[in-house]
Amino acid sequence: MASKQSSKQPNISLRTKFYTISLILFLCVSSYFLGLRQRQPSSAAILPCTTTLQNITITAAKPFPACGLVYSEYTPCEDTQRSLKFSRDRLIYRERHCPEKEEALKCRIPAPPGYRNPFAWPVSRDLAWYVNVPHKDLTVEKAVQNWIRYEGETFRFPGGGTMFPDGADAYIDNIGKLINLKDGSIRTAIDTGCGVGSWGAYLLSRGIITMSFAPRDTHEAQVQFALERGVPALIGILASKRLPYPSNAFDMAHCSRCLIPWSQYDGIFLIEVDRVLRPGGYWILSGPPINWNKHWKGWERTKEDLNSEQLAIEKVAKSLCWTKLVEDGDIAIWQKPINHLNCKVNRKITKNPPFCNAQDPDRAWYTDMQACLTHLPEVSNSKEIAGGKLARWPERLNAIPQRISRGTVEGVTEETFIHDSELWKKRLTYYRTINNQLNKPGRYRNFLDMNAFLGGFAAALVDDPVWVMNVVPVDAKVNTLGVIYDRGLIGTYQDWCEAMSTYPRTYDFIHADSVFSLYENRCEMEDILLEMDRILRPEGSVIFRENIDTLAKIKMITDNLNWSSQIVHHEDGPYHMEKLLFAVKNYWTAPPELSDQQQESKAT
Repeated sequence: MASKQSSKQPNISLRTKFYTISLILFLCVSSYFLGLRQRQPSSAAILPCTTTLQNITITAAKPFPACGLVYSEYTPCEDTQRSLKFSRDRLIYRERHCPEKEEALKCRIPAPPGYRNPFAWPVSRDLAWYVNVPHKDLTVEKAVQNWIRYEGETFRFPGGGTMFPDGADAYIDNIGKLINLKDGSIRTAIDTGCGVGSWGAYLLSRGIITMSFAPRDTHEAQVQFALERGVPALIGILASKRLPYPSNAFDMAHCSRCLIPWSQYDGIFLIEVDRVLRPGGYWILSGPPINWNKHWKGWERTKEDLNSEQLAIEKVAKSLCWTKLVEDGDIAIWQKPINHLNCKVNRKITKNPPFCNAQDPDRAWYTDMQACLTHLPEVSNSKEIAGGKLARWPERLNAIPQRISRGTVEGVTEETFIHDSELWKKRLTYYRTINNQLNKPGRYRNFLDMNAFLGGFAAALVDDPVWVMNVVPVDAKVNTLGVIYDRGLIGTYQDWCEAMSTYPRTYDFIHADSVFSLYENRCEMEDILLEMDRILRPEGSVIFRENIDTLAKIKMITDNLNWSSQIVHHEDGPYHMEKLLFAVKNYWTAPPELSDQQQESKAT
């Protein structure tokens, strides 16, 4: 492990560096305004003072040491040791529990020795390097179910699952015989207890994008395997807090032997699924207790127990005004109503669960679940879809989102949406001229947009073989995540003063538009950048958009994270106050010869 370099220097040296940096920044700013006055456009994209900034910032801040190898899969807010301090009731201990500020690591999370760039999509759906996720437990535990196989230097994912040992393709085909998966009416899905993400992986070829999640638990690295395959996923669990998604977000929800006690705790977990499911959306359940007559012996449970569980689930679903469409073999499907007209009439007789009191149904960051039914938008007749009918995919991507057309997103109009969509097409074109790797299919797969607004960056990338996790920061002035889902994209809420619920080396590409302006004076810049370093893969890329002063500070820190970077002009030319920083995380791994003592040491 790299040793931490001392930051103590003679006072005169610090003053000299301060005056030198100040002089250079003054000259850069003066040059900028002189050029602005003369109105002489420059053909160069790179700022003229970049080289000087690079030379100075390397010595102006301390390098960050490498963490021990023991931290190579560290997830700060889902730390298995810290979680033991919390209640096991409803599995609360597996929810997010982030470290205190003084506990935060100030070191770079290493990749395991021998780490290799993942296979390009679509090969990555079926293959991953063993050295990247060196865990064989699932190959033994789930061998019969065809989750994963170990083959020499690689893992192979045959596409199997607990309830679909013949493969996810065949399983999805069976679902497709029961509901229409081909007409574009179903675009966004959520998979609760996703395993290694095979259901979501095989839906992608059908034009359906899935938010897969599972806790960090005894099934070691299941979400990490999904991400390594190039499948969207997050660490998460249904416990006491709402899922970090807006209401009316998903067209389809799925549980295949996910072991969630749907009928317990007054049905609160199914009530939460109802909150995030769109009007007319589907809930698919396979595994216990469905088809218990056939499987009860293999499940090692009594017929009476399984029948009782199924009746309890049916009762909860009925109390939510869901309709059971079909039960065919191992698969059962319910449908959420398209509006609540009839449900409100029935609720006068049966008040369990009651409708929620006045609340924000989209508020979902550390928000307690409630055992009440989320209101749907009002309608004038029983045939009308609450909130309006969505266009089918792919037209849905660029159609005016229903939340905007209804005027429920403060300050965002149809004109705002159209302008934003065109703006990001232009910006992506410019990005491709600076980073030509964006033009190479397979170079990047997993994208993160840290401040997504209306999802314009992701929409501009829709024809590339990539997926984008669109983040709407909880500190943003306007909550636009519902708009992103209206477009047929996916995303999550996040406070960037905390770690993300994902594994190290999740993303190939990170886009950070005005993130540091948003979080100025809220938390330390270096902590956000260390988190970006944790979740970025070796040789992954980042684009920052900020004013020049903020970018200079960012560059100081990224230089000491061992990133290569350059500041470039705005796409509208050198006279725009906003600039861009293009960065690449250099390849490095933990050395294989680390001693046990070094691995167990914790950088402070």
